[in-house]
Amino acid sequence: MIDVQRLRVLRAVADHGSFNRAAAALRLTPSAVSQHVAALERALDVTVVTRSTRGVTLTRAGLIMVSAAESVDAELTHARARIQRLGTGRTRLTIATFTSGGRLLLPTALARLTADHPDILLHVREAEPGDSLRLVREGTADLALAYHFDGPLPGRRTGLEWTALLADPLRLVLPETHRLAGRACLDLAELAAEPWVLGCLHTEAYLRRYAERAGFEPEVRGTTTDYFFACSLVAAGVGVSLIPSIALTSPPPGVRAIPVAEPAPTRHIGVATIGRRRADAPVAALIRALEEQTAAGPGS
Repeated sequence: MIDVQRLRVLRAVADHGSFNRAAAALRLTPSAVSQHVAALERALDVTVVTRSTRGVTLTRAGLIMVSAAESVDAELTHARARIQRLGTGRTRLTIATFTSGGRLLLPTALARLTADHPDILLHVREAEPGDSLRLVREGTADLALAYHFDGPLPGRRTGLEWTALLADPLRLVLPETHRLAGRACLDLAELAAEPWVLGCLHTEAYLRRYAERAGFEPEVRGTTTDYFFACSLVAAGVGVSLIPSIALTSPPPGVRAIPVAEPAPTRHIGVATIGRRRADAPVAALIRALEEQTAAGPGS
């Protein structure tokens, strides 16, 4: 039989990249961590980590077991929550969401949900996708309103189900007095010589990737974690910016948002859940409400 504690130790090793750091996080000795991993390997009759002077790397078997550890922890967390609800008769629903998506998509969907299910206890947590997906895998959140750019959903592992909601193209945001502000569409390369303002760290990585394809390196003059503030800096003439469409529903005066020529950078927004939780009544109800909301148009 596989010991749950050993799975948790392996998961900590995977998260922290070494026995020493995992030991510190778990308040164990490195020797104890090593013994737990060795015992797990004996029970499985397979190697789960490769040890080196630079730390440890999970084998394919180790990755499978870490995914299993996440599922076990999520199920135990869910079971504890269900037990706690026995005394109240009310269902708790925890949603993790990124800021701009939560502001535009969640309020109407939550209003529909609570009108149809007044017994639900809602808890909303603001978190960027990397953190919100982890919360779902751990069972701390029931679902995450998240996004990803090119490629697969970040951090996706076995058991995590993605329900697509909408594509959110990024727009070039310029001062309304800019020489190119009247254009219907712009190629990113046309702004190669412009200074840039960043609205979030994820957008920075995306901008740099697309700028490299266009043959230039952006000069960054402003860094923020708020798209509205980034737009305000653009209006003040600090630079131009690349901002998701749903963050531009109420931009400050003095700016113009212009589509980017194909291939246009785009965020893909959706809901992440643990596969088995997708069918739970409150989770399914909120996903339906979000789908109806996006079908009607964000912000409607």
